[in-house]
Order: sequence, then C-alpha cells, then structure tokens
Amino acid sequence: MSIVLVINSGSSSFKYQLIDAETGIPHASGLVERIGQEQGRVKHTVFFPPAAAGEPAVTATDATSERELPIADHTAGFQLMLDAFAENGPSLEQHPPVAVGHRVVHGGARFFEPTLITPLVEINIDELSVLAPLHNPGALQGIRAAKAAFADLPHVAVFDTAFHQTMPPAAYTYAIDTALAEAHRVRRYGFHGTSHKFVSEAAAAHLGRPLAELRQIVFHLGNGASVTAIDGGRSVDTSMGMTPLEGLVMGTRSGDIDPAVIFHLARRAEMTIPQLDDLLNKRSGMLGLAGVSDMRDIEEGVARGDEAATLAFEVYAHRLRAYAGAYLAELGGVDVISFTAGVGENSPQVRAAALETLGFAGIEIDPARNEQRGRGIRRISTDASRVEVLVVPTNEELEIARQTIAVTA
Repeated sequence: MSIVLVINSGSSSFKYQLIDAETGIPHASGLVERIGQEQGRVKHTVFFPPAAAGEPAVTATDATSERELPIADHTAGFQLMLDAFAENGPSLEQHPPVAVGHRVVHGGARFFEPTLITPLVEINIDELSVLAPLHNPGALQGIRAAKAAFADLPHVAVFDTAFHQTMPPAAYTYAIDTALAEAHRVRRYGFHGTSHKFVSEAAAAHLGRPLAELRQIVFHLGNGASVTAIDGGRSVDTSMGMTPLEGLVMGTRSGDIDPAVIFHLARRAEMTIPQLDDLLNKRSGMLGLAGVSDMRDIEEGVARGDEAATLAFEVYAHRLRAYAGAYLAELGGVDVISFTAGVGENSPQVRAAALETLGFAGIEIDPARNEQRGRGIRRISTDASRVEVLVVPTNEELEIARQTIAVTA
C-alpha cells in the first residue's frame, strides 16, 4: 500500500489530500479554514474515478461537499475532516493511509531531507518558528492534531527548504558580520524546494535523459515566485533567501530591494518595523505597482494600454531575465528550462518575456507551441533550440507523498 494523507497546515486553516504515492492518483482533497473564527468552513472533494497519474485532480465527475460551522481548533478541524471522509468517501477503511506527510515551510540548516516526526523534531520545528513566524507555528499545530487523529501512523515532515541545502556556502552566505550571522542563523535558505525538486525530476523523465547530466533552471511562478539553478539534480542557487521575500517580483512581495530603502522610509516616512514588514510582504510587488496582484488582471491591463499594468509587467519580466542570465552564467550553460505553478503554467506572455533576450544562449521559444494550452508536460521550444523549454505542472502533494513513503518504507 502506498496511500498517503498529505497535510499542508497554516495557523487558521489546513489543506489535505489523500493520494497514492506510487501511481500519483489522488482520491480526495479538502480544505478546513477559518479555524478559531466565528464561522469556519469545510470543503471536501472526492474524485470519481480518481484522476489518472499526472493529470489535474479536478475532473467533471468530482463530487464536492461543503459545510460551515464554528471550528474551535485544529483538533476539531481534523475530526471534521474525518467526518467528511466517513460521510462522503472515500472510506479510509477501504483506502487506509500508511503514513501522514506534512509540509513544513522552514527547516533551517537542521533538516536536509524528509524526517520522521518525533518529539525532538517537533521541538526543532517550534524553535525554527523564529525564521518562519507565519508558517511553522501553524504547521506544528497541524502536526499535533494529525498525530492525535492518526496516532498509529508514522508522520513525516517534508521541508520546503530541504532541497536547497545542497547550495554551496558562496551561494547561501550573506556578506555581513560572520559572528552575528551565525548567532542569529542569518543565511539564505530558499523555498518552494518541494516543487523545484518535483519539476526538475519530471522534466528529466519526460526527456528521457539522466537527471545527473542535466543543467536546469526552474521558474516556479505563482503569487509567490522563485527560480532555482539545478545542476545534476542538486540545487546550487535559488532566488529566495532567509525568507520568501527575497528574489523575484511577486504578487504582493517586493523581491530584491536595496536594504537602505527600509532605513530611508523609517527615517523619512516614520514607518515602524511592522509597517515596513507589511509594506514589503503584503502591499508591494504587482499589487504595489498596479493595484492588483493577479497576473491575469495585469495582462488584461497591458492589453488595454494601462500604463501602471504595463510597467508592472515589464518590471516583473526584467527580474526574470536578470535571474535567468545569472543562472546561465553560474551553471555554465543550461540544458532545460521549465516553467511551473499558476503563472508559469498558464501565461504564455510571461514565458515569452522571461526568455526573449536569451537567444544568444541557444534558447528559442516556438510562439505557436507557447500559446497552446494543454494538460501534462509540454515542450514550447523550437525544434532548432539548443535548450529544451518546457511547461511542467507541479504536484507538491505527490512529491510530499513520495518522500513520506521513502522515509517509512
């Protein structure tokens, strides 16, 4: 048996998916949200029949049920999830999970692989909350509630940062006082590692080429966005840093910015640290430039000649090209470039803009292929392109399930 219950827990919600790690077939997924608020919500979807491996989970024959009611805490939320399985299926007795895999955003420098959750691991996840105060505490709540609900199953933590632990010191070290950095764990960690790992391995398998021989650049472009340079299946550099704020322009995050801007705004605009944190994480990026954070809205604005939307798109694309060029140099060339996540999988305009100046490196996008939409992995480069350019749908739940099985098998 290889069925895994995958949990992605936040402070006031958690997502779940029951998935077969061997076949990649999902059986059910759901969302429990607004935990601890006046009115919570439970959404549960059963797949009839389960989607084929590699295909999107949602099909025309899915059955979705929803209910609203107060949800006191994560423990109550997990009981409601169990009730949803019992009432709507699939039966956990007929499709029993062999383990529970938990997405944990920050593993610091301590966790470089999926890890069986013990009391000591829980303590470490809690201590690392200082590096991810918005994410790790919620993950820990979900872990404890899940362990109470599935006391007889092994629980495994899969860390977003783990894939990037192969970065060399030159890539992860900030040029600040060494003693201070070490005392406060200031370094680059990188994120979206589960997605970058899944996509780079899926691209190699699709091309029928050994992962160990490929130099790859993977663009994970969603509301949060990052790009990773991968050499032989190992992350050697990535755009996000100590936090997910560094790097590319995102939906609401600024990405790279001169740190002195913060000092300037503190002095001249008399902004506090919480206000600056809110500005750079929640009121910047595409939202700050154009007033909207969704790339579809940005592209509609560009089409109608909106100047703010046009500038926002150009700033976004400029940053993509800058990182692509940097990673080309760092890798000494590239064999495969992949686009994934909501924007990467669905925006031909972004893909074209990201690579439009890189013809010198043998990168050629076929405009017709780029415009075509479809399921699964697809090639968008020309037949003459020396670099394979792909669109690769990510599947972080499947990757978490696979890593969970690898630990518990």
